[in-house]
Amino acid sequence: MGISADELIRYNECAENQYRKYQESIRRRANGEPYAYIIGNKEFMKLKFKVDASTLIPRDDTEILVQKAIEEIESLNEIKKSILVAKKEKIRVLDMCTGSGCIAIALAKYVSNCEVDGVDISQDALKIAIENASSNNVKVNFIKSNLFEKINNHYDMIVSNPPYIVSSVIENLQREVQKEPHIALDGGEDGLYFYRKIAKEATNFLKNSGMLLFEIGFDQGKKVSEILLNEGYKNIEVIKDLSGNDRVIVCYYEKGEEE
Repeated sequence: MGISADELIRYNECAENQYRKYQESIRRRANGEPYAYIIGNKEFMKLKFKVDASTLIPRDDTEILVQKAIEEIESLNEIKKSILVAKKEKIRVLDMCTGSGCIAIALAKYVSNCEVDGVDISQDALKIAIENASSNNVKVNFIKSNLFEKINNHYDMIVSNPPYIVSSVIENLQREVQKEPHIALDGGEDGLYFYRKIAKEATNFLKNSGMLLFEIGFDQGKKVSEILLNEGYKNIEVIKDLSGNDRVIVCYYEKGEEE
């Protein structure tokens, strides 16, 4: 209604147009529309993100992916500090399947000496991501691309929270989740389609000793690890969430020669 809870309690009244908006919000919620879509935003990594039906709603679990990425970028900054200063280079990061831009924007916000690109196939989602970057006062280069199709750069890190839900399961998810864009949910027949695609193609866009980080489903740690191992990635690490479920995978790709 555009007023705080304190104001509502203090005055115990609202304007007619606010009341109508409240009633409409209740109707939308009763029909299963996610709360974040109704109010139009979601907090993530202590930042505020605009969301609508074209974007996946940021989840708390994804903060684990971002926190791990920040940790690794800061470590990389320290290791490469003298080289980067001499060459005036920044750590380059690609957020694949960026959606609302929450991962890319959080990385750009909280990490220094970092240049971030965000990629998505949905133009509508990218419009929201661009707005979110502006409202959070960060610079992110957003690119409309079907995965790596329009990508020409090489990166120190590629991070992704790709669609990973098994296609046949989507119709049985909570009503709220089914209101979110299926293109951001559907991971194919076994839920692993995008892990295979990204893991394979990322080898052409990672710098030597570049890192790949994925968010994964609670039961996908072993299968995604096998995919990465088969594509030649090393030092594969599975990180669990606060519930003890597999949530993030980190690995490196060695090309053999420094580019």
